[in-house]
Amino acid sequence: MPHIIVEYTDNLREDARVALLLKTINETLIAQGGVYPTGGIRSRAIELHDYCVADGTENDAFVHVTLKIGSGRSEAVKQQTCDALFEAIKAHFSEVYARRYLALSLELVEFSESGSYKHNNIHERYRRAS
Repeated sequence: MPHIIVEYTDNLREDARVALLLKTINETLIAQGGVYPTGGIRSRAIELHDYCVADGTENDAFVHVTLKIGSGRSEAVKQQTCDALFEAIKAHFSEVYARRYLALSLELVEFSESGSYKHNNIHERYRRAS
């Protein structure tokens, strides 16, 4: 963990630079000083084709990022993570935001480890590298 899901409207396809956004998101989480194990970070994007923004009369767009983490981190750590992540997202879309109507949002979802099942050998690669 964490898992990051980026939902974006298909009218952003040309401007979203999704691969770069996902890499930026992962790098931002890695930069949080070991709070999130690198081998557990998963980010993915879903392009939305069916949506309605506001009253549906304009070509409005949105990006909604959901950050899912296991419980146990302090409020300060969660705040720092969300602040850094949202700033990275805003910076990524700053040029697009300046020229069209765009809504950006971030949601933190914290869940109990008792409801999460994992089988991951990627962590080993990072343990060997340290």
